[in-house]
Amino acid sequence: MIERLYLRDLVTFDEVELEFDKGLVVLTGPSGAGKSVLMSAILSSFGHTTQGAAALCELNLHKPVHLQNDAYELEDELTIKALKKENLRYFIDGQNISKKALNDMFEPYVKYLSVRDKGGFESDTLLEMVDTQLVAKDKTFKKMLKEYTKRYANYKEKASQLSKIKEDEARLAELIEFATYEVEKIASINPQVGEEEELMKVKQQLSRIDKVKEALSRATDIFALEASVEEVYRLLDKDGSAFTDTMNQLRADFEETENLADELEEVDVEEVLDRLSDLTTLKNRYGSIEEALAYKEAKEKELSGYQNIEKDKSMLESFLALEFSELNILASKLSLMRQKEAKRLEERLADYLTTLKLPALTFAFSTAALGEKGTDMIEVLLGTSKTATLSGGEFNRVRLALMATTIPEDERHQGVLILDEIDANVSGDESIAIAAMIHKLATVYQVFAISHQPHLSAKAAQHIVVTKAGQKSKAEVLNEGTRISEIARIIAGENPNAEALEFAKKLRA
Repeated sequence: MIERLYLRDLVTFDEVELEFDKGLVVLTGPSGAGKSVLMSAILSSFGHTTQGAAALCELNLHKPVHLQNDAYELEDELTIKALKKENLRYFIDGQNISKKALNDMFEPYVKYLSVRDKGGFESDTLLEMVDTQLVAKDKTFKKMLKEYTKRYANYKEKASQLSKIKEDEARLAELIEFATYEVEKIASINPQVGEEEELMKVKQQLSRIDKVKEALSRATDIFALEASVEEVYRLLDKDGSAFTDTMNQLRADFEETENLADELEEVDVEEVLDRLSDLTTLKNRYGSIEEALAYKEAKEKELSGYQNIEKDKSMLESFLALEFSELNILASKLSLMRQKEAKRLEERLADYLTTLKLPALTFAFSTAALGEKGTDMIEVLLGTSKTATLSGGEFNRVRLALMATTIPEDERHQGVLILDEIDANVSGDESIAIAAMIHKLATVYQVFAISHQPHLSAKAAQHIVVTKAGQKSKAEVLNEGTRISEIARIIAGENPNAEALEFAKKLRA
C-alpha cells in the first residue's frame, strides 16, 4: 500500500504532503480544483503516464509480498521518486530505473480504471480472469493448464523448426550448390595454419639469395689464410683455440648457407607467389586461415544436415500431427472447465448486476485456432448487448461487478486500485450500489477514488478534499466534522442547508 505522498511544483500545487490510510481513500472537491492532476501524479510515479508529472514526486509504500526483481535491491519499505528537470527520471530506493521497467514491475499491483476507459474485456483478459479463479481452487485444472502451456510451447518450437525445414527445402538445391562451392574452394587451396609465415620467410630468402651467394663466394677466401694464422699463434706460443673454434663455426655456417642456396635453387618462385596470393584471398574473405578452416567445417556440417533434411521433416510432421490432436483434446477439457466456472461467475454476478440496475451478464464462448490459451475465445454480453455498445457508466459498473466477484481471498495479493470518477453520471441507487462494491474491493485493495457522489465519500476510510483559491490548489485530510460539511456540499452545493447536513450525518452514521 501507498503510505505517503510528497510532491512539489505540480501545475497549481506548490507542495503536497499526505499520509494515506488502508482501504478506501476518496478525493473530493469542486470541479477544476486539481483532483485528477493529483491522481495523475500518483499514476506517473508508477510509470503509467507522464502527464501531471511534478518537479518532484515521492511515494513511500510497503512492498507487495510477491514483488521481486533481480535487477534491483528492494527493501520492505520502498521509495519511488520521479524527478523532472530537462527530462523525467525515475528512482526506486535510490536506484535509477526506466519508466518501462517501473511500469512492468508494478503492473500486477497497480490497476487504473477511468470512466473514459473501455479496456479490460478483451478475450485474453477474460480468459486470464476465469483461469485465475480456477487455478486458485482446482488443482486438476492448474495441473492441466500447466501441462498444456508447456506442451504448446514445445509444439510451437517444433512447428517453427518444420517451417524452417520447408523453407530450406524450397531452396535446398541452391543451398547445397552454394555450400559445396564454398567447401571445394577452400579445400582446393587446402590452407595450413602457419603456412603463410613459412612462405613469407622463403620469399624473403629468395629475394636476397643471389647477393648471399656472391658474398659467400668472396668470403671463402678467408680459409686460404687459416693455416698461416694458426702458424703465427704457434710461433708466438699463444693459445689459438678460440680462432680455430671460430673458423670451424664459420665453415659450418658457410656450408649451411650453401645447402640453403642449393635448396632455394629448386624452389619455383612463381609457385610461392601464387600460393601466397591464394592464402591472401582466403584471409581477405574470411579474416584468417583459422576462420576459413572453421567456415569450411561449418559448411561441411551444413551439407551433412541437408542430407538428413527429409528424415527430420518426416519425424517432425508425425510428431506435430499427433501433438496437435492431443493438444486439442487438452484444450477441450480446459474449455469445459472454463465454461462451468463462467456459469458460476454469472450466478455470483447476478445480485451485483441487479443492484446496479443492469441486465444479466453472459460469457459467450467461441472456438478459435489452437493457441497459447487453448481454443477458447470469450466475449461478454450484457443482456443482448456487446461491450462495444455500452455507455461509459455501464461499462465501468460491469467492470466493478466483475472485480468484486473475483476478489482474491489472499490478502498478500493486495495492490492499489485507482478509480477516476467511476461513479460519475449515475442515479442515486446506482451510486449506492457502486459505493458498496468499491467498499468491498477496499477490503483487499487500497483504493484511491475521485468522486462527486456522497455515498462513496461517506464510506471512505480516509477523505481528502482538494480545493483551489485563485491559481493555487491544496489537498488536506478531513476530520469527522469537516467530512460532514464536505459531504453536505456534494449533496447540496456550495451552501448546503440543514437537511443536507443531516443527510450527510446519516450517511456517516
